[in-house]
Amino acid sequence: MTEQQFTDKPEEACGVFGVYAPGADVARLAYFGLYALQHRGQESAGIATFAGDTVHCYKDMGLVSQVFDEEILGRLVGDWAVGHNRYSTTGSSRIVNAQPVVVETRLGPLALAHNGNLVNTYALRQQVLACDAPPAVLASTTDSELIAWAIAQAVATGQSWSEGMITAAQQCQGAFSLVMGTPAGLFGLRDAHGIRPLVIGRLMIEGMLHYVLASETCALDIIGADYVRDVEPGELVHITAEGIDSVRWAESQRKLCIFEMIYFARPDSVMQGESLYSYRQRLGQQLGREAPADADVVIAVPDSGVPAAIGFSQATGVPYAEGLIKNRYVGRTFIQPTQSMRESGIRMKLNPLRDVLMGQRVVIVDDSIVRGTTSRKIVKALRDAGAVEVHMRISSPPVTHPCFYGIDTDSQDQLIAATKSVAEIAAQIGVDSLSYLSWRGMIAATYDTGDRFCSACFTGKYPISIPEPVKRQKLVLEQISQ
Repeated sequence: MTEQQFTDKPEEACGVFGVYAPGADVARLAYFGLYALQHRGQESAGIATFAGDTVHCYKDMGLVSQVFDEEILGRLVGDWAVGHNRYSTTGSSRIVNAQPVVVETRLGPLALAHNGNLVNTYALRQQVLACDAPPAVLASTTDSELIAWAIAQAVATGQSWSEGMITAAQQCQGAFSLVMGTPAGLFGLRDAHGIRPLVIGRLMIEGMLHYVLASETCALDIIGADYVRDVEPGELVHITAEGIDSVRWAESQRKLCIFEMIYFARPDSVMQGESLYSYRQRLGQQLGREAPADADVVIAVPDSGVPAAIGFSQATGVPYAEGLIKNRYVGRTFIQPTQSMRESGIRMKLNPLRDVLMGQRVVIVDDSIVRGTTSRKIVKALRDAGAVEVHMRISSPPVTHPCFYGIDTDSQDQLIAATKSVAEIAAQIGVDSLSYLSWRGMIAATYDTGDRFCSACFTGKYPISIPEPVKRQKLVLEQISQ
């Protein structure tokens, strides 16, 4: 049974990591960086290391701790490294689609790790296949491999690494935060909208200054690196022994995914100058002001709903307590439970505390509802544990539109808020009342303006136009390659 069968949350974007640290154990640093980013993708993991013109790469299906061991890490020698955790948003969950993608170029090997999703995958594929300098030999069905080949083909015309990466980036439409290893050092590149995050860190080892690239600051913390700044939207950075060179390849049109702040990124990661825990707590406080409930106790759907539930309690004065205990060791398992276990479903991941819930009017706070299947099971479990009333509060607006920029949400007809009113959703999941945070309240809690975020999953206003075939089909390359 996979994680998806336990939750109807949107699935995470991928996690990317890079470290430039000559003389250090870069494979081990990459391992721990990916370990901290495990929440962003649990399907596959990979690390590529560079020792001059030689690249060593290992990747496989599974969690970071399942893919790598001491013996494998010992073989990944080099002075800089690129790592990736994958959740598939383009291309199916197969070993050939694991990253980093490694291709040979005129200037030597390129290892590319990609977080995001292109919306012009079909057009880019046709363009890459039409070019015979060099001819692309596609081993996967991912847009990430197409980006790598576009770089290889640009480099083949005589362009430098930086020039080739910019040429390729200009051919891409959608979300792409890239970490790339080459014999000339480590590169990081972010699309002009900066939809997916990418940060720069500074690491001191035995008095030597090194640099790190990562999807989130939590990956810096685990290896003792300090946050320096974000890679800016439309920026390419090149890290070598001389330090960091920066090129602005496109004008910044900042549209950071608001769901990164609400749910996807770890609460201890820093965005907008503060931990996401603080932001999520403010979401809960605003929710409490907008939609209070006459109740005895506030509980959260762990772990992502905890900061908002605490904020809701602070704003309303209703005491907060743990009402659901999470089994943190479920992870991904392919051993199927019995039919009766499947019917109870949520108990394998979340178990209610009867002592806390018995005879209580309960407010349960979560960050989102996508399909409603898990919410319904949770509500039933709370009532079975003795809750006399269940009021659900959601610390984001209704999810009414799918994401095409690297988050795996259902097609629109599968999103419960796209087809049902709030009252109808409340009836379907079995709560006494249901309220969502307003869009304005969500944006106000960022201390920023709404035009600096992508909130298309709530509004349907996509900052990058979506071709009609992409709207209809997630696995576009699967159809082409058959």
